[in-house]
Amino acid sequence: MRKPEVGARSRTSTVLGRRLGGELQQLRLAAGKTQQQAAEFLSATATKVVKIESGWVPVRDPDIRALCQLYGVEDSDCLAGLLGLAKTDRERRKIRGWWDDGLVPGSTSYIAMEDAALRNRQWQVALIPGLFQTAEYIRAMSVADYFWEDIDQIEAIVAARARRQQRLHGDNPMLMHAVIWEAALRQMMGGPAAMARQLSHLCELGELPNVHIQVLPFRAGGHSGVGGPFNILSFGEDGAIDVVHMDASRSEIWIEDAERSLTFVEVFSNLARTSLSPHDSINLIHSIGKGMSE
Repeated sequence: MRKPEVGARSRTSTVLGRRLGGELQQLRLAAGKTQQQAAEFLSATATKVVKIESGWVPVRDPDIRALCQLYGVEDSDCLAGLLGLAKTDRERRKIRGWWDDGLVPGSTSYIAMEDAALRNRQWQVALIPGLFQTAEYIRAMSVADYFWEDIDQIEAIVAARARRQQRLHGDNPMLMHAVIWEAALRQMMGGPAAMARQLSHLCELGELPNVHIQVLPFRAGGHSGVGGPFNILSFGEDGAIDVVHMDASRSEIWIEDAERSLTFVEVFSNLARTSLSPHDSINLIHSIGKGMSE
């Protein structure tokens, strides 16, 4: 039986921390300096530099300025960018979210990042996206997963998912663009009646101004999303700190490298171009749901 993460803090800060650490590492390597040399310049241990470059610790402004001096960074915009990342990272490390109570099943790391994200681009192959799922759908999916055997755990999943879905509403809702393969719409999760209600809910969500739903139909043939489902979480303007998340078998994969994450952005764009328009997608979803309820 899967146990929830206990005492986990918001991992959103580590995204920024790793981004900051990665940029400092690139500057060090470009300058031909070793971690030991950086540590000596900071009057610190090499372990501290390792933690900084891995994003495990907050970085003080004086350390950033000192490292930039050692690495010969003369670009004021570069320095300002690093200092800005460090400040935001330090602030987010102090945040404690509702998911930190140790009672939420699943990945609190992902929930924390999703809560902070401004935009979510998601490709789904076999399931309705989590932020779109009804309670019936969630229960049916959880029962089918043999890891969840306790009714209290399943209801905790339902409650947590409902809490997460609040990000689609309110004064500053997250922008959600989902591309869903037609197979996910026809998968009888919970039976025809429950699935019909799920598809009806999907049509309702498609009317929200911040929700963009497209369906990749069977007739589209081969596509670029055969590698599996993924999410692209964005925390700023286009191209700023995009993080790719993928669910593997009982594990997670995170991609935070700018070049690799851009590959997934391109795959998503290709999938969106190949898919039906939002209007035609909703019509197809409605049609499939109507067939299940008859």
